[in-house]
Amino acid sequence: MTPTLAISTVVTTYNCAAYLGEALASVLAQTHAAAEVIVIDDGSTDDGATARVAQGYGERVRYFYQANGGIGAARNAGAAAAQGTHLAWLDADDYWTADKLERQVAALAADPALEAVFAYMQQFISPDVAGTAAVAGLEAPAEAMPGRCASSLLLTRAAFERVGAFATDMAVSEFLDWYARATEIGLRAVMLPEVLTGRRIHASNNGRRRQLERAEYARVLKASLDRRRAAANKPGGGGQ
Repeated sequence: MTPTLAISTVVTTYNCAAYLGEALASVLAQTHAAAEVIVIDDGSTDDGATARVAQGYGERVRYFYQANGGIGAARNAGAAAAQGTHLAWLDADDYWTADKLERQVAALAADPALEAVFAYMQQFISPDVAGTAAVAGLEAPAEAMPGRCASSLLLTRAAFERVGAFATDMAVSEFLDWYARATEIGLRAVMLPEVLTGRRIHASNNGRRRQLERAEYARVLKASLDRRRAAANKPGGGGQ
């Protein structure tokens, strides 16, 4: 990998002050340090608790507050503020292992054709709500799984611009939509088998999310099929 590689890490948060400190600590503990750490506060209504956590890190963290626009808008704002050649996002309730960026940078160095690197993730019940009604009936799979999510991704800025910004009209499926578009244009990506991201299951990211996912998944699938049909019907696109 060329010495010009500089990673901008974007941590997105909304009323998540209780977990933001752990997320930021995992970013700042990386064995391959990010060139900058950005927090996008998507309109938290917690009497400044989120701001106090982020600003408590001083110059090591750049903090931005914006009116609530959803996770897609927050991720896009982070990309717009970022100055690095590479982008990595982290949801404020997730965390990275200390070698997350190091292993992904190594993968990029080993194959200069790569544009993006994912890694496996492990879901876990947040200790502060374990055994409570907030997570009743929910389970964290014992097995790690491929992390096809923003928190596991490192990619070049050029690749992000090639795929395009995250959708801002979806509550929970903005990354699924982005990943579908990335697949359609042939994003050159790899999935590392190591678990490098922890995904927290807690009180505010479950029942309502599942209902929204079902509705939004249908939208994402239809949009992807429509784009594929349109591409196939273009002259030279393989349509009949």
